[in-house]
Amino acid sequence: VGNTISGSSSSNVFGMEMQLQVLTTGYWPTPAPTNTIVLPEEISVRMQCFESFYSGKYQGRRLVWAHALERCVVSARFPKGKKDLEVSFFQALVLRCFNRSDRLSFQEISEQTGLEVGELNRTLQSLACGILGTRVLTKEPKGKDVSPTDCFWFNADFTNKLFRIKINTIQMKETAEEVEKTNEEVFRDREYQVDAAIVRTMKARKRLAHTALISELLQQLRFPAQTSDLKKRIESLIERDYLARDPNDSSTYNYLA
Repeated sequence: VGNTISGSSSSNVFGMEMQLQVLTTGYWPTPAPTNTIVLPEEISVRMQCFESFYSGKYQGRRLVWAHALERCVVSARFPKGKKDLEVSFFQALVLRCFNRSDRLSFQEISEQTGLEVGELNRTLQSLACGILGTRVLTKEPKGKDVSPTDCFWFNADFTNKLFRIKINTIQMKETAEEVEKTNEEVFRDREYQVDAAIVRTMKARKRLAHTALISELLQQLRFPAQTSDLKKRIESLIERDYLARDPNDSSTYNYLA
């Protein structure tokens, strides 16, 4: 859920196009902080321009840049032909480092991009150790894993029959506990939407059984929700005197005006 604002820059200094989407908090996971990232000037200038435009048009709204969700199309010139690489923003940051040098160490790339070590590890792995036809970088020593002592260089022998190539990212493996924590954080961002849906439904119905209320909520909400989470939000509204249990039937709720 969000609004798309697109357009190409009229400036010839940087020669790039940028399309922006303003996403609604609660419908998308809260992005992890990326304050350490070293942004290229051509990106930061456009970000500042958009922030000025947006704050002038919408008072009281705050923008949080979700760099982990961004995608880029990078034009790469190899000895065997030009290619368009469809990559993540983090992959693009790493590739940009090789505009100035053919060979870089893990530490040098880390300093130039500001990416967190784990994120940089996965990003370099996708660019140098991915499936055949996507390895636009080469690493030393050879292997499927990346370590902080590795060195990387531009793959001058890269070839692919396709002109536009999508290079997938490598997803971080989460433990069961981490998955549960992520789901809890996502739902926490959506709590106010669930509360609003409960109050809206009860205000219209005045009196409703628990199973009927849960059924209506699952139909109204635009995102998946667990019955146990909905029950917690109902209990929270009861504590705040929006709802009350029926004195004659504890499984039925009454709306409190």
